[in-house]
Amino acid sequence: MAGSPALLLLLSMGLCCTGAQGHRDAVVVRFLNRSIIQPQKGQRLELNCMRNNDSWKVSWIRLDKSGNVHFILSSYNTNTTTFNGGERTSPHFEASWRVSTSTLVVKSFRAEDEGIYFCVNYITPVLHFSSGQPAFLPGASHENMLHFCSDIVMWTNLACACLLLLTAITITITHCQRPSSP
Repeated sequence: MAGSPALLLLLSMGLCCTGAQGHRDAVVVRFLNRSIIQPQKGQRLELNCMRNNDSWKVSWIRLDKSGNVHFILSSYNTNTTTFNGGERTSPHFEASWRVSTSTLVVKSFRAEDEGIYFCVNYITPVLHFSSGQPAFLPGASHENMLHFCSDIVMWTNLACACLLLLTAITITITHCQRPSSP
């Protein structure tokens, strides 16, 4: 997926620049069955995305081991769901709503499903990103992936800070160059 680094950059900038950074726990993704630490091959995997407030729309994405972002589905709380490719149904995924919880179901977990799952809540006018739920088969190596994610977030936050500093300097210079009124 060629646009994945750009999509991940947008995801990180959303955390940096929308104010959602201070509210990370506002959107939580976890396994429905809390006893699951790692899914097993062929297992039905249910992930819940919980939000304190009702949101209009939830999207689910997965970051794979290579750092590629995969869109899974987009769902409205009116039970209107669109899967990857614009399809209304999926042979591999299900989605449902209950109060302020969106549930993603992986019908039969496979090696291709490994990665970190995120839900994205659209709450007018801001996107809120979950912190992510790792889902890897036992014995799968994903240490470099987590390091890769934290590096991207770190560099994106640094870039946002530099952009804010540059904006402040530009405004200061522009303001100081105005002729003073007599």
